[in-house]
Amino acid sequence: MNKKSLWAFGTREVVYSAIGAALYAVLSWATNFLQIPAAGNVAFRPAVAIPLFFGVVFGPIVGFITGFLGNIIGDLLSGYGFWVWWDLGNGIMGLVAGLVAFVGLKAYKGWDNIFKAEIFVVLGVLAGAAVAAASEIWVSGVDLATTISINFIPTIIPNLINGLILVPILMVAYDAIAKRSGR
Repeated sequence: MNKKSLWAFGTREVVYSAIGAALYAVLSWATNFLQIPAAGNVAFRPAVAIPLFFGVVFGPIVGFITGFLGNIIGDLLSGYGFWVWWDLGNGIMGLVAGLVAFVGLKAYKGWDNIFKAEIFVVLGVLAGAAVAAASEIWVSGVDLATTISINFIPTIIPNLINGLILVPILMVAYDAIAKRSGR
C-alpha cells in the first residue's frame, strides 16, 4: 500500500472493513467468556489480532472500522452493551497498526516486514488500551492507579501476546494467498 492510497476509502475498503468487523465480532463473541480475573470486564481475546492485521494489510481506516464496529457488535452479541470508549480504543488499535505503511511495508513476509508490523502492533495495542482505560477515570470515577491496574495492564498483556503471535502468522498466510491469486 502506498502512502497516497493510505487514506483512500472506496468500495474495496468498505468490503474489507465489513469482513474485518464481522470476523472480529464473531471471534470476540466466541471468547468473551474468557474473563481475566480481577480485571474490569476484560477478556482474553485472540480475535484482537483481526483489527491489527486488517490495519497492517488494508490500511488505518479499515483497521479502525474493523476494531470499532467489530467491538461494538461483539460486545452486543455477548450482552455487554455499548461502551463507546472501549469501542474507540479497539478502533484506534487497528488504525495505529495501519500506520505501518508509513515506514515502507512492502510485503507481508520476511523478518524485516514482520518486525515493522510488530512495532505498530505494540503501538496500536498501547494507544487503544490507553484511550479505553483512561476513559474509566471520568466515566467510572476511578483513580489513575486503579484504572492502570484493573483496565490498562490486564488489557495490554493478552492483547500484546495475541497480536505479536497471531498477526505475523496471518501476514505470512495472507502473503501466500495473495501470491497464489496473482496479486
